[in-house]
Amino acid sequence: MSNPPFGFGPPDPGDSGGNDRDSDKSSGSGGQQPPGGPEAFNQLGQMLSQLGQMLSQAGSSTGPVNYDLAKQIAEQRLAGTRGSSLGFSSQEKSGESAVRDAAHLAELWLDAATILPAGANNTVAWTARDWVSKTLPTWQRLCDPVAKQVSGAWVQALPEEAKQAAGPLLSMVGQMGGMAFGSQLGNALAELASEVLTSSEVGLPLGPDNTSALLPANIEKFTEGLERPSSEVLVFIAAREAAHQRLFAHVPWLRQRLLATVEEFASGISVDTSALEQLAGQVDPTNPASIEEAMSSGLLEPKTTPEQQVALTRLETLLALVEGWVDVVVAEAVGDRLPGADALRETLRRRRATGGPAEQTFATLVGLELRPRRMRAASALWKLVGDRHGAEVRDGIWTHPDLLPTAEDLDDPMEFADRLGDGPESVETFDPMAELERTERAEQQSGESGPQESGGSSEDSNSDEDDKGDAKG
Repeated sequence: MSNPPFGFGPPDPGDSGGNDRDSDKSSGSGGQQPPGGPEAFNQLGQMLSQLGQMLSQAGSSTGPVNYDLAKQIAEQRLAGTRGSSLGFSSQEKSGESAVRDAAHLAELWLDAATILPAGANNTVAWTARDWVSKTLPTWQRLCDPVAKQVSGAWVQALPEEAKQAAGPLLSMVGQMGGMAFGSQLGNALAELASEVLTSSEVGLPLGPDNTSALLPANIEKFTEGLERPSSEVLVFIAAREAAHQRLFAHVPWLRQRLLATVEEFASGISVDTSALEQLAGQVDPTNPASIEEAMSSGLLEPKTTPEQQVALTRLETLLALVEGWVDVVVAEAVGDRLPGADALRETLRRRRATGGPAEQTFATLVGLELRPRRMRAASALWKLVGDRHGAEVRDGIWTHPDLLPTAEDLDDPMEFADRLGDGPESVETFDPMAELERTERAEQQSGESGPQESGGSSEDSNSDEDDKGDAKG
């Protein structure tokens, strides 16, 4: 992992508080501040106000992460973000109306490309702040395991003398930790909310069930420089969102499996207790600044265990299969209907290959890094299966998790397609027990190989670097 999960990283560089103002004031006098006067009283008043606000927020925290603070920080950073009025056809409509029209057209086209029916009962246009509030409950489920592991290890590492001396202040240590986590989560969500195009762009079902959600303002910003009509881009993005919702709605096990695998990885976070004991001696429970400094020191960066590596490989494979299926189905649905479909498809692939918002936010929040090269491999596999066996066989594979391709199958899609046989009945005769045994063997080999060897073949790695090189070009 090149990015530690949230709670381990340094404070957000843009969240400088009053430091910039203080440095500006000191620059004109050689760094010397006057000992008294109205300015000193104003600074003292600001400090007391900030301290009171901080303690007020700490008091509202009831878990390992202060989600109230996270939401407040995210909304403050997103305050003043512009709305959108996307053009659809020759008439200028509101973003919400344009989203509904685009989604309706996309659903009609998807009906001919997949056997899965429409999954969204509602199509909405979200602002960035809407995205934060609507997806925060799911983020809470994903982030809690990491925060619990870290905060629990932190308290356990304190010497007994320090625990007894702290007394009632020990609970404040947990509250301050919750604030530190909440602050970092809020900044990460604000950054992601300002870039994501739909509710499902990160590959997980973050939003409400059966709801397609697009962010018109972000799509408008994304469209700038593409030299494509905004209506064309909107329909293409709406088709991707609708395809995701078809999977999440009609593959009953998928939503729970995705979120549970993330939780499984996050709950396996382990912290070096020796480093914690070293830092514990430097912490003053009555000084929030010392706690924040210790948590952002970098000494607490966790290590990936073999069990986590198995969960990570399973998650990356499943996410790749979801994204690859969406990529293929949308390409077939839009066909020649959108002149710029191929260019838009490649643009979105490169967006993921260069470490887009989804990949970076996973790395920041729960220590996961999505590997876009697996998405390309999954696209190739689904395309091959569809061409050889038809959409009914391709989409029927989602009926049971044991029928899905494994990480090994992504490396050898021809062999997987051969195992399927011919005709729709091939899915019914597909041996799930044999596939389960194959999956278990693959996971055991992945766990034994360790983090550095489980990222796929060297050919995959070269493909990933080629993607990034193309994206930079």
